[in-house]
Amino acid sequence: MNRIMIYKRVQLLLFGLSFILTSCSQSLYKNVSPKSVGISTDTFKIAESKMQEYIDSGKLAGISTLVIKEGKVVQRANFGFADINTQSPIDNNTIFRVFSMSKPITAVALMTLYDEGKFTLDDNVSKYIPEFKDTKVYQKNGNSFELVPQDTQMTIRHLLTHTSGLSYGWSKSYVDSLYNAKGANGWKGILGDKVKTLASLPLNFQPGTQYRYGLSIDVAGYLVEVLSGMSLDNYFKTRIFNPLKMDDTGFYVPKEKHDRFSDVFHFNQDGKLTGANAFYKKAFKSPGTLFSGGGGLVSTIDDYARFCLMLLNGGELNGTRVLSEKAVQMIMSNQFPENVKYWNGNSYGLGGAFDIKSGEYSWSGMASTNFWIDSENKMIILAYAQLIPSNHSYAYVFKDLIYSALK
Repeated sequence: MNRIMIYKRVQLLLFGLSFILTSCSQSLYKNVSPKSVGISTDTFKIAESKMQEYIDSGKLAGISTLVIKEGKVVQRANFGFADINTQSPIDNNTIFRVFSMSKPITAVALMTLYDEGKFTLDDNVSKYIPEFKDTKVYQKNGNSFELVPQDTQMTIRHLLTHTSGLSYGWSKSYVDSLYNAKGANGWKGILGDKVKTLASLPLNFQPGTQYRYGLSIDVAGYLVEVLSGMSLDNYFKTRIFNPLKMDDTGFYVPKEKHDRFSDVFHFNQDGKLTGANAFYKKAFKSPGTLFSGGGGLVSTIDDYARFCLMLLNGGELNGTRVLSEKAVQMIMSNQFPENVKYWNGNSYGLGGAFDIKSGEYSWSGMASTNFWIDSENKMIILAYAQLIPSNHSYAYVFKDLIYSALK
């Protein structure tokens, strides 16, 4: 019997126990049966079976899921491998690239300074980063274009809702071509220098008039540095990671933890899963100089659950307060400027999406990681994989089944 068959048999034996067991001896959470908090156990089994199908069909190498209801773990399971070559399984201590799930953490960091009275959301960004005062705006003019002044100055609210006019440089537009030519995007350099380069380039549109995903939260990360006088990595560690005991979250994975760091995968020309390219394999394995608040973090599923619990609890966890209740309410509510629309009729909070109908606050990462915080049902759902380009379908299948289990 080969190692894969042994692994699958062991996983099936443990299948029914995944609701109440955890291998993390220092887990923050109390584990209970789903039934004790009004959730159908049978539906959870179906959800886990669906996750195993993604592994068996070769759509994903590994998946980790965690559901917390009323502060208690009601589901936890790991499927597949962190490394398909060595067949090392995903487990509770696996470290993942969370990429854009860094954004809500940056929003929280900035709002701790809001709590200290350092700024208001409608302050002009140029008040703290003067280079943005004279930033021009790209505007079409017939078959040509012109660069015009900002009608309304870019604000901190614009940054935290991606309505600033900044982008990622991913399109073939004139502005994005400048991003690439000037090195305004990318992972090398120093955050402050990158932000000042961005300020020298035109905005894609007038601030506060459209939503466009981009480097806005990286600029917000630099604001944290300006307002606090600390580097972003030290601020995160001091004000968020240490208080919440997020011991495995940071801008890189220390060498002694490399064996816990999941590989990241893609599909080769034959349509088979394989390890990603050299850049992604090397990235995050040593300290860097550019601390990207928009996408630079690695974390475990437990660490990020602590962060989510802090928000669900109104800014406090285990007697430690990170944010005021007012700041949390602002983060997890509609903060869009008037007349700006988000996809599918939803809206945006600060650093993450806000569902107007359900009240959920959520976001995802480029390597297929996801989280949802549901204040009404007092529930947190996390679903992690490591696939680029991302495939979030598995996470939505899992989430929809979990919601179907609510009585």
